[in-house]
Amino acid sequence: MKQNPETVSPMSNEGRNAYVIEHLTAALFELLEERPLEEITVSALCSRAGVGRASFYRNYQRREDIVRAHLVQLLRGWQDAYGPWDGHPLHETIGSLFGHFEAHRSFYTLLSRRGLIYLLKDALLDAVGYRPELERVEAYARAYAAYTLYGWIETWFRRGMRESAQEMEEMFRNAGL
Repeated sequence: MKQNPETVSPMSNEGRNAYVIEHLTAALFELLEERPLEEITVSALCSRAGVGRASFYRNYQRREDIVRAHLVQLLRGWQDAYGPWDGHPLHETIGSLFGHFEAHRSFYTLLSRRGLIYLLKDALLDAVGYRPELERVEAYARAYAAYTLYGWIETWFRRGMRESAQEMEEMFRNAGL
C-alpha cells in the first residue's frame, strides 16, 4: 500500500512503541489480578492490550519480561528520587526502599500473591550496582547486600507487609547490618 497522509500514523515509531509497552504492561497486571501468569497466554495478553502478537515479540521474549521491565523502572524511579546509596547511612536507605514498597503496595502485593516476587531479585542486583566483572571483594559485597535485602523483602511480603517502613529501618539498624 502506498503511504500517504491518510495511511501513515501520526505517531512516531518511538511513540507507538511506548504505547505498546504501556498497554501490554497494564493488560498483564489486569490479567494477573484474575489469574496466575502460567494461565495467561500471549494471545490473551495482546487481545486485552489491543496490540498484535508481533508487537509483543518486538519488545519481549517472555511475559515475565514485562514484570522485570516494570520493576526496573520503579526501582530506578526510587533511586533517582533518593540519590546514590553510598551517600546515606544504610539503615536510612533500607527505610526509604521499604517506603517505596509501601507506596506501590498493590503492585508488590500482586507480585507476591502470584508468586512472582522472585523477579525482584535481579532488579535489586541491578539497583546495588552488582556486575560480575567487578573486583572480587566488591562483586561479593554487592551480591551479599542484594541477596540479604531480598531475603528481608521477601519475608516482609510473606508476612503481609505488617511492619511499617520505619519499623523495618529500625530492625535493620538494631540487627547491626
